[in-house]
Amino acid sequence: MTFDNQQPEQQPEQPAPNDNPALRARVPDHVAGGCFSTGAIVMTGQNEFIIDFLQTIGRPHRVATRVVIPHAVMPQFVDALQKNLDIFRSRFGEPAAPPANPNPDQKRPSPQEIYDDLKLPDEALSGVYANGVMIGHGATEFGLDFLTSFFPQSAVSARVFLAAGQVPRLLDSLKGAVRQVQERQNPPPPTQEPGGPTDKPDTDL
Repeated sequence: MTFDNQQPEQQPEQPAPNDNPALRARVPDHVAGGCFSTGAIVMTGQNEFIIDFLQTIGRPHRVATRVVIPHAVMPQFVDALQKNLDIFRSRFGEPAAPPANPNPDQKRPSPQEIYDDLKLPDEALSGVYANGVMIGHGATEFGLDFLTSFFPQSAVSARVFLAAGQVPRLLDSLKGAVRQVQERQNPPPPTQEPGGPTDKPDTDL
């Protein structure tokens, strides 16, 4: 599992044979061009996280790329993305936030309502697997190369570009998803209240 914070403006030296193999990841032709995403939906499965990177410019809104990441890998991705965002802030300042919701009191749609309005192409239904990622950024955008690090060679399974202002929101969503899984795996001990123990239902927010 490899998480890299290299800057695209800085040309890294050619890696030695024993260096991290992810830095020599093969880029298949069909993912080389990448896709630009204007938002993301993060979902939690039984054993994995699913990130749907969206394109919401024009109609219909669509899922551009679906990335599947194992539970054990996601905390490392979150840490690497946080470090890269910190580097960005130290160099360029706070990224410009996307426009606020013009109707903040509007009822939040359910997941089913969201996907009813999204086009989910057949080729995106199963998603692509990733157990690593290389992260880079420029002055206005971030690039995420999701990797499959398998013998004998790592490969880029998806390439996604995000406006810098989208990254803090994505990071918050990823942290919340990781927190949910950790709370399920390590539930707090039951609290003793006057009148005896109280069982609280398991809620999924």
